[in-house]
Amino acid sequence: MSGIDDLVSDVCPDGVVHLPLGEVGRFARGRRFTKQDLVDDGIPAMHYGEIYTGYGLSAADPLSQVRGDLAPHLRFALPGDVVIAAVGETVKDVGWGVAWLGTTPIAIHDDCFGFRSSALDPKFVAYYLRTNALNAEKAKYVARAKVKRLSGEGLSKLTIPVPPLEVQREIVRILDTFTELEAELEAELEAELEARQLQYQHYQEVLLNLVDAPLADVASLGRWQGGMTPSKANPNYWDSGEVPWLASMDVSDSRTDQIRGRVTALALAETSLKVVPAPSVAVVMRSNILRRRLPISFVNVDTTVNQDVRALLPRAGVDVSYVYQALRSASESIRASCVRTDGSMAALDTESFLSWQIPLPSLNEQRRIAAQLANFDAIVNDLSVGLPAELVARRRQYEYYRDRLLTFKELRA
Repeated sequence: MSGIDDLVSDVCPDGVVHLPLGEVGRFARGRRFTKQDLVDDGIPAMHYGEIYTGYGLSAADPLSQVRGDLAPHLRFALPGDVVIAAVGETVKDVGWGVAWLGTTPIAIHDDCFGFRSSALDPKFVAYYLRTNALNAEKAKYVARAKVKRLSGEGLSKLTIPVPPLEVQREIVRILDTFTELEAELEAELEAELEARQLQYQHYQEVLLNLVDAPLADVASLGRWQGGMTPSKANPNYWDSGEVPWLASMDVSDSRTDQIRGRVTALALAETSLKVVPAPSVAVVMRSNILRRRLPISFVNVDTTVNQDVRALLPRAGVDVSYVYQALRSASESIRASCVRTDGSMAALDTESFLSWQIPLPSLNEQRRIAAQLANFDAIVNDLSVGLPAELVARRRQYEYYRDRLLTFKELRA
């Protein structure tokens, strides 16, 4: 940081003037176009939602194009302008900007503003619009409706430090380097996690394929208990409920300790719901997620289930953890063979699923295999938690240095 500190000290030793955006540049609001106006070959265009989901701090290539005949009715940002989102889901999101560095003008949506200033580098502005200082200031001007909005008047009142352009560009250079390093780190961490997951899947398949034991139908492993959804019209079945109720959307691909749904004891007494004692294996039988994957979960708590889930109550001689590992290992094969996708809702064919076979060694051998796989699974899960946590820490570190670089002693008139 000493290099930029020395530059600031040399170029603006007494501080930096802070000005409202409306005084240092000018805003132009975009004009409306809809999804129906988007085409594959037309005029480059930017929708406000793309600022959050598709673009970074700057862009030179458009993600969208609109019909050419709309040109006379549209408003354009020019190369070197900053396109700022005027709406968003949170206060933090509103006011994010993208420096448009393309070679041609780009049409902007009416929920965006184009900002142009000869005194400010566009990427410097885009970086500053994401600082904590700016977030705190803009909170005063954001309309607190369900969809957060920031008017042109509110934007124009937000203040920004205006150091000399050479200082702005050096800061942009440093922050660009930080951003590249963060992206490289994220890619490395994601690659590491994916490699560990693939390693686990291979280890799981090899270990289970080595099992030399008679095959057993899934139906023979115990009782597969289904469930139902108590009437939502009866609040006595739901309000202040304490009995876990597992819905298909909450069946993960791992071990489940926390279940969001809750029903009351009255629901148990007056409906066909039955408690499945832990531990159990839950399988999604009906859901459109089956078009992509087959969720299978090891459930560690006593629970009820809804009509789209079946849970195994294992018979004597069957280790439920082993069944979970065996079914999860074969989940893609089961899905390919047993899932029907010809209706509006994908479904696991019950007869086909219950006739699926897995090797079933002695109970002691089941437990040994399950323990080995559980240990390896724990390593992967620790990595799944640890790597994102490291990434979050690095991002916070990056934000700290970004905000520090963009903080200047204010020059008083």
